[in-house]
Order: sequence, then structure tokens, then C-alpha cells
Amino acid sequence: MDRGPGSLQDLIRRRQEALAADEQVLGADHPETLTTRGKLGLAYLHAGRAAEAIRLFEQTLADRQRVLGADHPDTLGSRGNLAGGYLYAGRAAEAIRLFEQTLADDKRVLGADHPDTLTSRGNLGLAYLHTGQAAEAITLFEQTLADRQRVLGADHPDTLGSRGDLAYAYLNAGRAAEAIPLFEQALTDSKRVLGPGHPSTLALRKNLAGAHLWLDSAAKA
Repeated sequence: MDRGPGSLQDLIRRRQEALAADEQVLGADHPETLTTRGKLGLAYLHAGRAAEAIRLFEQTLADRQRVLGADHPDTLGSRGNLAGGYLYAGRAAEAIRLFEQTLADDKRVLGADHPDTLTSRGNLGLAYLHTGQAAEAITLFEQTLADRQRVLGADHPDTLGSRGDLAYAYLNAGRAAEAIPLFEQALTDSKRVLGPGHPSTLALRKNLAGAHLWLDSAAKA
């Protein structure tokens, strides 16, 4: 999906209009209204408008806890969205605490193998990687990849994403020789499953090129 500046602004405008309509027709506390508000927050985040995204995520989380309860799957999802907003805004310590809480709650409420739980584990791994905790990230990514292959299948888009995440973590840990074959496998699978022009496929191609450059530089050094 095109996420250039123009398309993002169009998406934001459409979701703003949808939120206004939901609030008028359904009411501010209706579950569909809360879902629309969360989607608008995600659009803001993709557009780099982190402060606005966080404001909506915090409001949506508070309202979902009040209306749906703290353990409702939508509430758990709001918690993860807010953690992602914090991470994007550079509030890493808050993000990691919230990601850890979300993962623990997902395990308790949904079960260790639920797709949302696996997503939360991967998100926590990304937060660890973002803060330089590569070893902790690799442990989570390896576990998430194995579980997604078992639960979702080797060709599920989430599994493909986990393969790329693990390869990127290996690269960040200086383990380019392990990263390259994993990137190559992930790229081959992504081209076959998602298509050569898919954003995930293009990102994998870029990361594979970066891994080769890193390995060449290390060999020359």
C-alpha cells in the first residue's frame, strides 16, 4: 500500500471523517467509535505525528478500559498501540514497560500461542532492539519465529516478518554471517508470497544489501 505523504494525508482525512460520523451516530463510547479512533491514531503515527497519535492512543485505552474492561482483547490492543507510540516518540523506557505488561496480559488472557500474543512478543523484541538490547531481542525473535511457524505456518505474512526481524537483529548484533542466509530466505519467501513490489519485500532487499556491505567491510577491516 502506498504510504507516501499524499496518501497518508488522504488516509488521515478519511479516518477523521469516519471518527466524526461514528461519534455522531453511534456515540463516543461505542466500540466501533473506539476502533475508529485507534485507527486514526495509527494513521497519525505512520505520518510521523507521534504526539497526536499518543493523545488518541491514551484516550482510546482509557475509554476501552472503562467501557470494555481491562482484559478485553481490544483493550490489550490499545495498550500495544500506545507502547508503539511511546517507542516512536523516543520514550523507550515507558514503551518497554507497557510492551512487557501487554505481553504478560496477552499470555494470561489469550494464551501463549494466540496471534496477538505472538505479535506482542515480537513488538517487545523490536523495543529491545531499538534500545540496544540485541541479545534480549534475538531471544524473543527466535522464539516468536518458531512459534509463528508452528501456529500460523511458514508462509504466513507474520512469519515472514519474524524471519526478517530475526535477521535484522543478527545484523545489529554483528552476526552478519547468520543474518545474510536468513535475509535471503526471507526475501525469497516474501517475493513468492507477497510479491516483488510489496513494501516488506523491498525492505528485505534493502536490508540484505546492507548485510552484505557490513560483511564486506568487516572482512576488509
